[in-house]
Amino acid sequence: MPNARMLLVEDDSALAELLIWHFSREDFEVQHTIDGEEALLLARETPPDIVLLDWMVEGLSGLEVCRRLRRAPETANVPIIMLTARGEEEDRVRGLETGADDYVTKPFSPRELVARVGAVLRRVRPALAGEALSYSDLEMDTVGHKVRRGGDVIPLGPTEFRLLKHFLEHPGHVFSRERLLDSVWGHDSDIESRTVDVHIRRLRKAINDGGRPDIIRTVRSAGYALDTGH
Repeated sequence: MPNARMLLVEDDSALAELLIWHFSREDFEVQHTIDGEEALLLARETPPDIVLLDWMVEGLSGLEVCRRLRRAPETANVPIIMLTARGEEEDRVRGLETGADDYVTKPFSPRELVARVGAVLRRVRPALAGEALSYSDLEMDTVGHKVRRGGDVIPLGPTEFRLLKHFLEHPGHVFSRERLLDSVWGHDSDIESRTVDVHIRRLRKAINDGGRPDIIRTVRSAGYALDTGH
């Protein structure tokens, strides 16, 4: 999991040391605190990519930390995995209802926890899990809804974003207007195929801004493709 930032909130020093060792081996940057209040401060200063949160920590309870992280705009979307010795279903449900994404009961295998963290990050932060979409000098963060070309952020509207995402998932493939309407707008869409041309023009204008080479190819009487070979 390349360069993912983790906030570990755990007051068992032996367990914390073990987890820091395991996650550091997987290239996580681990920030550790034993205190719930400090965890909130750290998370707001530098929002982590994932939080491992013990149910029972000093200061605020893990549940309250989870609740407040979910309420704060800067941490509302950060995935949270709760660690606890409480295995009862009722407690597990409370943790999930408070906003936790997953729940691991002690004792657990650190290797299993590494795998669970990887699974959560793949689900909610695909770019961090090595699943960012890219082609040539274009990069897309599908979760953060950011597109960069040559390192510069490219502002896109929601439809252009979905259109580019479809092309990035199938580079080099030629798609007809009808196929793009199905894939990007949905089968029930009443939109005319000419609308595709309008959005392609907008997408081209945005990603080619500043005189960059056009990487969307128009294939006469066939459709469009993301392709540098033209």
